[in-house]
Amino acid sequence: MNIVVLGEVGTSETRVPLVPGDAAKLVELGAVLQVEAGLGARIGFADEAYTEAGATVSSDRAALLREADMILRLGKPSSEDVAQMKKGCIHVSYLDPFRETELVKQLQAAGVAAISMEMIPRTTLAQKMDALSSQANLAGYVAVVLAAERMNRIYPMMMTPSGTIPPSKVFIIGAGVAGLQAIATAKRMGARVEAFDTRPVVAEQVESLGARFVKVDLGETGQTKDGYAKELTPEQLEKQRQTMAKHAAGADVVITTAQLFGRPAPRILTAEMVAAMKPGSIIVDMAVESGGNVEGSVLGEEVDVNGVRIIGLGNLAGHVAADASLMYSSNLFNLVEHFWDAEAKAMPLKTEDEIIDGCLVVQDGVIRNETIKSLVEGKGDE
Repeated sequence: MNIVVLGEVGTSETRVPLVPGDAAKLVELGAVLQVEAGLGARIGFADEAYTEAGATVSSDRAALLREADMILRLGKPSSEDVAQMKKGCIHVSYLDPFRETELVKQLQAAGVAAISMEMIPRTTLAQKMDALSSQANLAGYVAVVLAAERMNRIYPMMMTPSGTIPPSKVFIIGAGVAGLQAIATAKRMGARVEAFDTRPVVAEQVESLGARFVKVDLGETGQTKDGYAKELTPEQLEKQRQTMAKHAAGADVVITTAQLFGRPAPRILTAEMVAAMKPGSIIVDMAVESGGNVEGSVLGEEVDVNGVRIIGLGNLAGHVAADASLMYSSNLFNLVEHFWDAEAKAMPLKTEDEIIDGCLVVQDGVIRNETIKSLVEGKGDE
C-alpha cells in the first residue's frame, strides 16, 4: 500500500499529521510511504528526518494525490485535491462531515473511501486512535494558560509581607476531556475551581481533581452512548443559565467547553450574563469553532465587552503544536496499525468492525452514516 502524507496548504494550521518516529513505524509495517516536502517544518522536523525514517519526500503534490492508496492528513481536502484522487483511495483526516455536506458529496462522486477522525468511536479499544480526545486534552490546558496570560491577577494564593493575595476563581462549564484537563491545570496553578456539567455522573471525576462540582437539578439528563452530553430542553437550558449566571458573576475566569456532536454548540452564557461579570474577567469559549457557547464570542478574535475579555481563538491545541502533532500522529499510526494486514501489506476496510463502521463516512460511492446521508440529500434538494 502506498501511503501518502500531506501538509496543509494556505491555512494557519501549526500542527503536522505525522512525525518521523511514526513514519518509521509505518515503513516497518511494510507500507510504501511518501510525504510532502516541508511536512514537518512547522514543528522543527526537516525533510531529512523523514527520509531517514524510510519515507520518500516529494514536492509534486498532484503526483502524490494521484498515486496514493491512502492519504493521511490533518485538514479536510479541497475540491481540487478530491478531483485528483484515484477511485478507491482511502482518505483519513478531520472532515467535519455534518457541516461539510458538499465535501461529502464530492468524495462520494469520486469513489473515495473517507474516514473522519472526529467519528472514531469513544470506546476503550479505540482510545489510542481518538484524535478528538487527544487534541481536546491539550486544548483544555491551553485555555487555562491563555486566560492566565490575559488576566490582571494571578491564580494562586500568595502570603507576602505586603499582605495576602487570595486565589483566583475559575469556573469551568463542561467536564468532558477538555474540561477535566482545564480543571486539573487550573488547580495545579493554584486557582479555586468550580465546574458544572449536565451529566451528574462526572461529579466524582471533578471532585477527584480538587474542584467543587456545581449541582443543578435539571431533571432527566445524561449522556449518549459515545459519552457526549445529551441536548437539553429549553426549560433545562434556562434553569442551567440561572445557575451559570451566579457562578460566572463571581469568577475571574470562565471556560466553556460544551459541545454537541454533529450539532451547533449550545448557547450557555448570554449577553446579560457576560454583562454581569466583573471588569477584568476572562472568558475562554472553547466551542467557538462549532458556533460558540458565549454570546458575543467571535471565531479567531478576542472581544472586550465592558471590560470582560471573551477569547474566541480556534485550534487551541495548535498553540502547543509540537505535542499536538505528536499525539495526532500517534492516533493515525494506531488506526493504521490496528487494521494492518501484514501479509497483504495494506489496511483493509473491515466494515463489520465497530471502529471502522463508526468512522467510515463514504465508501464505494455510498454514504454509510444515515444522519450524514439525510443532511447531504436535504442539502441537495435546496
